[in-house]
Amino acid sequence: MNQVFDFLFSQYAEYETYQIVMETIAVLFGITSALCSWRNSIWVYPTGIISTMIFVYLLWQWTLLGDMIIQSYYFIMSIYGWYIWTRKISPESYTPISKASKKDHSIAVLIGLISLVGVVMIYNFFEKWTSWTAYVDTLTTMIFFGGMWMLAKRKVENWLYLLVGNIISVPLYFIKGYTLSSLLYLIFIVISIMGYLAWKKNLNSSLQIA
Repeated sequence: MNQVFDFLFSQYAEYETYQIVMETIAVLFGITSALCSWRNSIWVYPTGIISTMIFVYLLWQWTLLGDMIIQSYYFIMSIYGWYIWTRKISPESYTPISKASKKDHSIAVLIGLISLVGVVMIYNFFEKWTSWTAYVDTLTTMIFFGGMWMLAKRKVENWLYLLVGNIISVPLYFIKGYTLSSLLYLIFIVISIMGYLAWKKNLNSSLQIA
């Protein structure tokens, strides 16, 4: 048992206690945010903002610039999504769950490509191409940027984007030495699947009523 524990958490031996506590808090708020998203609850955004603020600070300290940019983008999109989800499109209704159009996918891909260029420029500027994980980092950044925009627009396909990013992130964060964050993305995989099925059911029910 001790060997398993050491294998999973030995990376934290070099970290300050406050960093471990902060990461734990960020992970818990991240899980809460994902669960709220699955339940189509507006609380996805205030809980997500708390999680992203903590992660931005920690990732800056750990010099994980690509990941820090992702979390910064999450923060911005959380504010944007909060506005979209609470904006009334008519006196009786708010922005509903809907299916993404070709235009929506095109915008998501464009946002992803712009983020890719931005992360590459930042990594070049700070000379951070020291490991293969940096290249995977740019890939997940591109995927998550597109997925978060889809989430803010309440498109059911956002879960598919996030699912791919989460699958890649589990081994990536573990190899980087952030076991708690790796476990967080493992939980996100389950929530992404559940969220997709729940939102699709919600969408189908709405179409039947209409």
